[in-house]
Amino acid sequence: MDMRVAAYAVITDDADRVLLAHWNEGRRSAWTMPGGGLEAGEDPEHAARREVREETGYTVVLDALLGIHSRVIPAGRRIVPGTAGPLHALRIVYRAHITGGHLRNETDGSTDRADWFPLDRLAALQRVKLVDIALEMAGLSAVA
Repeated sequence: MDMRVAAYAVITDDADRVLLAHWNEGRRSAWTMPGGGLEAGEDPEHAARREVREETGYTVVLDALLGIHSRVIPAGRRIVPGTAGPLHALRIVYRAHITGGHLRNETDGSTDRADWFPLDRLAALQRVKLVDIALEMAGLSAVA
């Protein structure tokens, strides 16, 4: 079984909007939390800050560890075709706030844009389950 450890950040603003990144790999594209996989030997907090910067253009400070979500993805549901076994995805989720930078889109990455979305409009958005999981960890309104 393969394992992927990733770190993500829940970032909101004063207008009750959440920052999301548009994931473009896999069977379908969808909005996700900014973040991604740890590099070999990388600290999860550093990974979360690095990934947010790469995907959104913002620099952030991590405020709190919200939780860790564990999921095993069967081989047939993995995004890489022909993968032999299941994938254990371990997602570390932090609460963060912006300290600098400007919103911009990532180029040549697993995401192709980033944007702010009102919390009350997320139900209509094509999103990965991690968005709902992370928002619940942050104590924000669950979306349908």
